[in-house]
Amino acid sequence: MPLPRDPGADPAPPPSTDHSTSTSERGAFSLAACTCGWRGPARRSRDLARKDARGHAPE
Repeated sequence: MPLPRDPGADPAPPPSTDHSTSTSERGAFSLAACTCGWRGPARRSRDLARKDARGHAPE
């Protein structure tokens, strides 16, 4: 059973509309991710992971 919500509490903030991408490594793979929740596919090539991130982020 969920806990009751405090009616005086501020509502949860809306999801971020900013797109700040980064890449990380997990073993032999590079992954691109964004602050909006997007995640790119695992790539063996760091350059391809960076291209995925650039392709996701709006101009």
